[in-house]
Amino acid sequence: MARQPMLKFVNLDREMPEKREADLRNKDFDEIYAEYADQKAKEQSSRCSQCGVPYCQSHCPLHNNIPDWLRLTAEGRLQEAYEVSQATNTFPEICGRICPQDRLCEGNCVIEQSGHGTVTIGAVEKYITDTAWDKGWVQPIAPAQERRESVGIIGAGPGGLAAADVLRRAGVQVTVYDRHDRAGGLLTYGIPGFKLEKDVVTRRNDQLAQGGVHFRLNCNVGRDLGFDDIRAQHDAVIIATGVYKSRDLGGPGAGATGIARAIDYLTASNRAANFGDSVPEFESGELNAQGKRVVVIGGGDTAMDCVRTAIRQGATSVKCLYRRDRANMPGSQREVQNAEEEGVTFEWLTAPKGFRGDPVEAVVVQRMRLGQPDATGRQSPEVIDGSDYDEPADLVIKALGFEPEDLPTLWGQPGLEVTRWGTVKAEFTTGRTALPGVYAVGDIVRGASLVVWAIRDGRDCAEAVLGDFAARGAVAAE
Repeated sequence: MARQPMLKFVNLDREMPEKREADLRNKDFDEIYAEYADQKAKEQSSRCSQCGVPYCQSHCPLHNNIPDWLRLTAEGRLQEAYEVSQATNTFPEICGRICPQDRLCEGNCVIEQSGHGTVTIGAVEKYITDTAWDKGWVQPIAPAQERRESVGIIGAGPGGLAAADVLRRAGVQVTVYDRHDRAGGLLTYGIPGFKLEKDVVTRRNDQLAQGGVHFRLNCNVGRDLGFDDIRAQHDAVIIATGVYKSRDLGGPGAGATGIARAIDYLTASNRAANFGDSVPEFESGELNAQGKRVVVIGGGDTAMDCVRTAIRQGATSVKCLYRRDRANMPGSQREVQNAEEEGVTFEWLTAPKGFRGDPVEAVVVQRMRLGQPDATGRQSPEVIDGSDYDEPADLVIKALGFEPEDLPTLWGQPGLEVTRWGTVKAEFTTGRTALPGVYAVGDIVRGASLVVWAIRDGRDCAEAVLGDFAARGAVAAE
């Protein structure tokens, strides 16, 4: 009888890939985790308990077949593991790097709940697909048959690219429009290289282009090309613009020089550090933390990206202000730990009241305490009277989240219905909007959310578009 390759969590401890020392990694933009060796990936995969009801899978937005590809990895059947992983996830190597596994699959691992430490799902997922690229198992898209239907996708972020992948594999003609000079959206310009090295994104973009997806970059819809023009050129249009409008911050002095938006700061850093672009705002010091006292306001993953970027740029100090405590912050606890190791200081239960100086010299900070739960069940922060103090700062970065742009106005489309939050109103799972043949996916529908949810939305919407094409063909044939 063959030896049981799984259920080894009892005698094998959880072990993540080796993490580079903080005082070395905080000086560059390379990824901080090393790759598993083959034997180590097998060992960690073999810890899976192969649950009858896999909570890791049910808590993954893509419902990835995690126990299946863990078992295949433990058995040394890596190419099959990759094929199973790719079947439900367009970008497994990206999700393996940036998904908050501690809140999703790993956080719901059964052996974690029993005190044995979760299976390192994300690290194994990354290893499987990186190996697939190295071995040449990842091939350009090659549809069995070309179709005449054409789809235009506005936005080259994860939702739009996931939809493009599914549609192109079915033989549909796909054109992706994006305002930036490189595809990838926040994967390219928002997420720093130490979490997602840019060649990982570039090779997926290249794979799509080699498979027949057409990219029209540096194309700002509503300015360079009308939305009606795009509709006229395609049988269907998918809106996947994401949400890029930063939530603002008021208070005295809020308009001072030296107060920057997170998206501008991260984009400048990614262009300069990861692509070698000439970025005037970075070179002038406006969006460069070198030699500065930096204060980042916010507690989400974008704030974590900002504080860790500022450390790498050579800031003299980096502090993060968050109005709730550590247990109630929305960002990944793993990212908080990484940031603290690298030299970031967190000031919990604090919020900005105003700013001094122009250029900015200090943030006026008020201390908070947690009061009664709000409508979401989280305790609401309350100001402690008389607790104000000045936090010196040469650069303040606002990382308070993102809101949707007013697309109906920008694109001259009053018939494009939006919610009271300004997100596009679209049908659940299909992405259909009030406009015939127009769909919407990702953050422009959900509000600011996770990359993995955008991928799920893009894939689901593409399947709905294919279904609608089939229905139209059936009607035409009658």
